[in-house]
Amino acid sequence: MFREDFVWGVASSAYQVEGREEGDGCGKNIWDTFTEEGRIQDGHNSYVTCDHMHRYKEDYALMRMLGIKAYRFSMSWARILPEGTGRVNEKAIALYRDMILEMKKNGVEPYITMYHWEFPQALQDKGGWLNEEVIDWFAEYAKVVAENFSDICENFITLNEPQCFVGLGHLSGVHAPGMKLPYKDVFQIAHNALRAHGKAVINLRKYACRPIKVGYAPTCGMAYPASNKPEDIEAARKTLFGFHQPMDNWTWNVAWFNDPVFLGKYPEEGLKKFAEYLPEITEEDMNLISQPLDFMGQNIYNGYMMKAGADGEPEFVDRYAGFPKTAANWPVTPECFYWGVRFIYERYKLPMFITENGMSCHDNVALDGKVHDPDRQNFLDLYISALQKAVDDGADVRGYFLWTFLDNFEWDKGYTERFGIVHVDFRTQKRIVKDSAYWYQKVIESNGANLSINQKPRQILFLDPVFKQMIWGGNQLETKFGYQIPGDKTGECWAVSAHPNGDCVVREGIYAGKTLSEMWKEYPELFGNSAYDRFPLLIKIIDAKDDLSIQVHPDDAYAGEHENGSFGKTECWYILDCPEDAALVVGHNAGSKEELADMIAQGKWSELIREVPVKKGDFIQINPGTVHAIKGGLMILETQQNSDITYRVYDYDRLTDGKPRQLHVQQSIDVITVPAPSADDSVKSALELPKNVMHELISCDYYTVWKLDLDGAISFEQTHPFLIMSVIEGEGLVNGQMIKKGDHFVIPSGMGQVDMQGEMVLMASTAK
Repeated sequence: MFREDFVWGVASSAYQVEGREEGDGCGKNIWDTFTEEGRIQDGHNSYVTCDHMHRYKEDYALMRMLGIKAYRFSMSWARILPEGTGRVNEKAIALYRDMILEMKKNGVEPYITMYHWEFPQALQDKGGWLNEEVIDWFAEYAKVVAENFSDICENFITLNEPQCFVGLGHLSGVHAPGMKLPYKDVFQIAHNALRAHGKAVINLRKYACRPIKVGYAPTCGMAYPASNKPEDIEAARKTLFGFHQPMDNWTWNVAWFNDPVFLGKYPEEGLKKFAEYLPEITEEDMNLISQPLDFMGQNIYNGYMMKAGADGEPEFVDRYAGFPKTAANWPVTPECFYWGVRFIYERYKLPMFITENGMSCHDNVALDGKVHDPDRQNFLDLYISALQKAVDDGADVRGYFLWTFLDNFEWDKGYTERFGIVHVDFRTQKRIVKDSAYWYQKVIESNGANLSINQKPRQILFLDPVFKQMIWGGNQLETKFGYQIPGDKTGECWAVSAHPNGDCVVREGIYAGKTLSEMWKEYPELFGNSAYDRFPLLIKIIDAKDDLSIQVHPDDAYAGEHENGSFGKTECWYILDCPEDAALVVGHNAGSKEELADMIAQGKWSELIREVPVKKGDFIQINPGTVHAIKGGLMILETQQNSDITYRVYDYDRLTDGKPRQLHVQQSIDVITVPAPSADDSVKSALELPKNVMHELISCDYYTVWKLDLDGAISFEQTHPFLIMSVIEGEGLVNGQMIKKGDHFVIPSGMGQVDMQGEMVLMASTAK
């Protein structure tokens, strides 16, 4: 969980949301020029965008309704100082003051970003960030901001993402002012920007009317390790703060833009690599750049995986085919939110705010008039959960600002990307709250308690079976079910098992690789917080090529006393296949314990054993104390208590490795029920049952078992502690996932509605 005073907010920038109006006094900025030059996708512009300058009261009321606690927004330098220096636009001061007061009226705490790329064109005409006078220009702007807003705002951020406005604006030319300058000039711009930041910090504090808090918001892709091995972790850390970037993308670097601000020095590796391009860097410069800050912001969207190579050096790990991406084609890498935050905090030791994080989606208004954006909810859940893990592991993170509140003008991409949690129709300015905004509202209300890291996602658990070689086994588990079996004597498929002698593994999804017993211990809420101390059931498919031994199982009391606390064994069988004249051993003919012991001692098996005829689709309940045996040629699905305690009474004198198989005669006599229940009620047919209905076959003290013959589609609410399902014929879909004969899965507690369709037969069970 997050600290009680954790700041939950949203973020935006002035140019992306405000718009313009005639006579507003706003000066031209570099993005206006960039737009006029036709450099924006589809010829878009930001003259209206979200019209926030006229609709901010409505927008802040909407924030209040959604529980937003803080708003990180930028002020436009060119709006406040139309020429960049000198004359102050009082209309802008009045507008921003009213915005801030309106925020506070709605319970939203303001966080001002001084510069989010709205550079005045008048100053660009004088050389822009390449002109060293920019240090004083920006300091003057900071003075105006402090004098006019420090009485109503406590938190200020100087620069947003210098990596972007330096590199994208002046190296690649993708962003305004759209320049492709020599490396030497770009390094000068970066140095000027950092010095301007330092002088702005001084002026913010100097001219504020009260103590304020000042921070800085860089960005970058975050390195994360391929595993938790120390060498992989170190490879990721080394790469994150290293200088692997090619020169034509050198600004996309963490240490070059962070170390001078937070550590007071440029990194040595960078000084050596970039030596031929660097301006003169003085001690005075470094003292200016490294002004003390109250917090650091960090904008994090994605990352890249690293591992230690064979030579011990960091090695990039390629993303697999089909790697998840956002609508902006950015990779979805929530791991970077844990490791990036952890690495950054360990290096700089300053309280952190995540000043931007979010996702572009292809959002559209649905036929029901709503905007459904489950991909964004999943993205945010995964990322914020990773952030909580970083906090739990010691990172001092004070707040999170989601990018962004409103769909807006997305820089060079125009209106082709939507990052907002509120949909904006740019033709009418109508706002529609997206599903993700309601989800985020619950995150804020619960302080993160509803995140998956705290709730554990409900996913269907598809399991890989465990196979057992048996003296009586065959190969039908391969020929009829398509399993890859270990040999032609494979008698049992432990399809759903958490037993120490056969623990199934989750095949896919977020729990992939975990055993069922691990799931039971680590995520009890997925199993209804059952009182059992272990997973209570075991589902098997048995292929009996030959007769199984005549056997009996103990009840819980006997097994607990004589078998090291094991469960007893109540079980039931559904006959999947059998010959026409098939029979099973169910019960015996002894009238008393004495007669039972005598018949066993004299080997009067034909007299003792009761055989009953069976056919495909029959169902048989085997209670503890019932003498039973599966005959050769049968395949059955067995549902039982999670126990492998079996007492052999007789095994047809078969040998294993030249020796008779172990018998358990005395234990058998102890537990066999005498006299045996009537054979008339032993077997019932479950073949011709109503379709598309969960038909209950048995409900005893330990489990309930159903059969579902599906021909079409059904939906039902999963209300049990868990529901085991085995597909025994056909194929279909469960919650959109394909399933086929031989698949076994567990539908966890709290899963809600389950949708199934297809032509298939399933057996289902749950524990009592």
